[in-house]
Amino acid sequence: MKTRVITAIVALTVFIPLLIIGGVPFNLLVFAMGIVGMAEFLIMKKELLVSMEALLSCLAVAVLLAPGQVQKFIPASISVLDVFYIIALAMLVLTVVSKNKFSFDDAAVSVLGAIYAGMGFHLMMQARATSLWMILYALLIVWLTDSGAYLIGRKIGKNKLAPHISPNKTWEGSIGGMVAAVIIVGIYLVVAPIKLAYSLPIMLGLTLVFSIGGQFGDLIESAFKRYYGVKDSGKILPGHGGILDRFDSLLFVLPLMHLVGLF
Repeated sequence: MKTRVITAIVALTVFIPLLIIGGVPFNLLVFAMGIVGMAEFLIMKKELLVSMEALLSCLAVAVLLAPGQVQKFIPASISVLDVFYIIALAMLVLTVVSKNKFSFDDAAVSVLGAIYAGMGFHLMMQARATSLWMILYALLIVWLTDSGAYLIGRKIGKNKLAPHISPNKTWEGSIGGMVAAVIIVGIYLVVAPIKLAYSLPIMLGLTLVFSIGGQFGDLIESAFKRYYGVKDSGKILPGHGGILDRFDSLLFVLPLMHLVGLF
């Protein structure tokens, strides 16, 4: 517990000031987290981080994390999506060159992992670029859902939510987390200097959807780890696991927010 608390304090001491500053400092931090997240995928798959497949995977993530920077170095007739596709094709070529030591399944996981980490962390940059209040809205949903689910589930939780994936989660905790998020984030939407894209009732409904999405993000990360037989996605945050462990919910909430036009 002591290690967990110390790690949390150190991490927040770095993350919160850069979140408030925004701009290039925050983007560099998020870029690094995206690359580390991809590395965690590779480590879970027991891929070497000094291999060609790891290099291509991290390059694919980098393309999605900083599409504007990539666009500066490629002809106008080529899009960032084209570059990502070329990297995916290079992974397929690698299956032949490696004589299937790096298989089609490995390539598929690398591509999907790059999309998951690359787009998720890119949207974190985009949300912060929209406004500090927008990224705080997303973070509050995740934190309140997680905290509410933990506290209420621990107190009254009896019915398992997904016992084969995450045996400690309960329906009571899940519902409690959603209620906590909607109520407290609703107050935030009223008092924060944020221009609502929709009416307050619709925003509350969306908050509920995002809270559910965040819980799916958490469960999906748990499914990854159970499939690969690991406790945590990484060890970069002692007592907390890896970057994917800490941001799994947010990587689902942010795409949902983007899809409904909040940023």
